[in-house]
Amino acid sequence: QVQLVESGGGLVQAGGSLRLSCAASGRTFSSYVMGWFRQAPGKERELIAARWSGGTTYYADSVKGRFTISRDNAKNTVYLQMSSLKPEDTAVYYCAAGAYAISTWAETDYRGQGTQVTVSS
Repeated sequence: QVQLVESGGGLVQAGGSLRLSCAASGRTFSSYVMGWFRQAPGKERELIAARWSGGTTYYADSVKGRFTISRDNAKNTVYLQMSSLKPEDTAVYYCAAGAYAISTWAETDYRGQGTQVTVSS
């Protein structure tokens, strides 16, 4: 059974940092595109960061320069380091994997259940 399990969410003050982890099991994801989506209340789920197996990364403009995605293929884990957090970063954060692309939620092949991140002002 393939699973993606997120951890590391929580409550943090504006300007603070958090690191999210996504542990994958059930198969090897070294060749997959791995990424992080988020969904804020009343808004659509959006891709905010992705990392291809070759090292290419993508960041949404809203998080560029503040968030960093990384992956440890030996541990089958992907991370999202979040710094300079803002109240508008409050959302449920989801880990996802796709064999070819993950530009949209529908393109993902595997998805986590999400972890809540709340940034207080």
